[in-house]
Amino acid sequence: MKIKRSVCPYDCPDACGLLVETVDGKAIKVTGDPDHPFTRGTLCPKMNRYQDTVHSPLRLTRPLLGTGEKGSGSFHPISWEEAIDLISNRWRTIIKQSGAEAILPYSYAGTMGLIQRNAGHPFFFRLGASRLDRTICSPAKEAGWKAVMGNTPAPHPDEVGESDLVILWGINAIATNIHFLHGVKIARKKGAIIWLIDTYQTLTSSVVDQTYIVRPGSDGALALGLMHLLVRDGLIDNHFLAAHVQGFEELKEKTLPDFPPEKVSGLTGLSSETIESMAKAYGRAKKPFIRLGSGLSRYGNGAMSTRTIVCLPALVGAYGKKGVGCLTSTNTGEAFAMKEILREDFIRGETRIVNMNRLGWALNEIQAPPIQSLYVYSSNPASVAPDQNKVLRGLSRENLFTVVHERFLTDTARYADVVLPATSSLEQSDLYRSYGTYCIQRAKVVIPPVGESKSNWEVFGLLARAMGFEESFFRETADDLIDHLLSLPNPMREGIDRKAFEAGKAVEIPLPPDSRTRFGTGSGKVEILNPKEPHPLPLYIPPYGGDDPFCLMAAPSFYALNSSFRERDDLRKRERSMFLKMNPSDAEAKGLKEADPVIAFNPLGEVSFVLHVTPDVPRGVVVAEGIWWLEHAPGPRSVNALTSQRLTDRAQGSTFYDNTVDVRRAGKLKDK
Repeated sequence: MKIKRSVCPYDCPDACGLLVETVDGKAIKVTGDPDHPFTRGTLCPKMNRYQDTVHSPLRLTRPLLGTGEKGSGSFHPISWEEAIDLISNRWRTIIKQSGAEAILPYSYAGTMGLIQRNAGHPFFFRLGASRLDRTICSPAKEAGWKAVMGNTPAPHPDEVGESDLVILWGINAIATNIHFLHGVKIARKKGAIIWLIDTYQTLTSSVVDQTYIVRPGSDGALALGLMHLLVRDGLIDNHFLAAHVQGFEELKEKTLPDFPPEKVSGLTGLSSETIESMAKAYGRAKKPFIRLGSGLSRYGNGAMSTRTIVCLPALVGAYGKKGVGCLTSTNTGEAFAMKEILREDFIRGETRIVNMNRLGWALNEIQAPPIQSLYVYSSNPASVAPDQNKVLRGLSRENLFTVVHERFLTDTARYADVVLPATSSLEQSDLYRSYGTYCIQRAKVVIPPVGESKSNWEVFGLLARAMGFEESFFRETADDLIDHLLSLPNPMREGIDRKAFEAGKAVEIPLPPDSRTRFGTGSGKVEILNPKEPHPLPLYIPPYGGDDPFCLMAAPSFYALNSSFRERDDLRKRERSMFLKMNPSDAEAKGLKEADPVIAFNPLGEVSFVLHVTPDVPRGVVVAEGIWWLEHAPGPRSVNALTSQRLTDRAQGSTFYDNTVDVRRAGKLKDK
């Protein structure tokens, strides 16, 4: 038996360190690495038996050629040579007839490793294909932060342990950021008060002192209302505002008077008394710390809501010292020279950019030229992209040549003409950084590839050679590229424990000594007033909403991550079913009861669920947690048949939380 280090590859801010026990080239046990500076040896329920995913009997082990109707999942095996020849020949024909822009890559964060996640960028840049705007997660949150704080480093997450008031705002940390709660528990033991602000009672409600339920999309209004009261009651830090903030006086005079408690109560659903109490507690706290989730940025007002919340600590001087401020995500993006991976120098001319949230539109309506080939890797758009009906309609086109590089026969893979077997993270080399900590880690191959599976990097090397690309870059190995990146000096990596890093351990990037006192903005101050923004001052923008009676929360699941882990029977059994959560009063008004088969519907489509009646959900809201593969869903569609392709106010992000539905009783759901 051997024990090797690795990293959790999934799209989570924690990037857990792993210890993998292997016997005869097989992973037999995966546990947390106790030497990891942030995750400290614990894993979430999804990763506790990661070996069951790696060695699942559902793993794809050979290339497959589609033989039946698209979506049927009918294939027969072919060789890698046949698969690469088929793809490259088809692409040559498309390029000759319509140009390379008729080819569209589609990928996201199926792996968070810097090499494997970005492996397709240089290939498709060199090919001249349409480019994908990868904005499905939380670019609006990043835009909101940057509008106020620029490139200011976020506080270290463990600093929350020094706080006396912790606000988990729009984050179900138990499901999506569990290791952050380590510092929260330390703060609580020292006497800190812990709040959760969310749209329904999540699992995280069980570990806080107070949960505040707000109307979906009203977070920005609450922040403005709190600031109004901080000013009214003199609970502001005038010295900090004068020395380090740009635009406070303008905010105070032009915006905040419009947000008295009574108005904010009407927008958020909180009582005026509650809002008054919150403002008093926040203003009197010596070290308030906000951990901001991504969910509230997935509304039409997502960037502005984030921007407004990020302004809040400035009024009480809660930037510039330890244990205070606002954490949206950590700034580790510049720790490695990403240009050496992405190779934008391979771009030979202007090519169109397709927003990944509008894949349904792109596959069905885009012209000059229409998309004739789709290459999907590290993503499952048939499940995770909005407007599922339109996406599936596009994937069903007989004149669309679709290639999917995957570990499992996902909803998207079932529509492919060619399926290529992909490696898991244990079967490939990579380099990891976190967006919720300041850790970086190198992961080497732990076990040989399962079957004939190949990594993203290997496949794009094969395709580059088949397409006649002569650049030596495409002949390098993943470890070659990692070695090259690490050979380049980088100020962010100065001071790391290089010996530990080379041994495969996670190490922390040290924050600059002046990170709390130097603001990375053009003015050198916190920019409440930002003249470069379409709206120079923060304001309240209502969410898109809709005409249907219920706001739909397409929320994260404790037992899955987007559509990942749906291959695991043990996790699905613990989740039990694809539930729609509804308040008892709403259920009674609809004549519905617990476990009823129901259909949620809107103009985009309809989806079958099993009803779960619970007071955890407020009136006027329904909650669907997780994204289910269609083969496991109660009906023919999953939750994203109800979500829109509309984009956020800034950064063109997704609006998964900004949709409305109605609900009716269904007939008998399909048997499983």
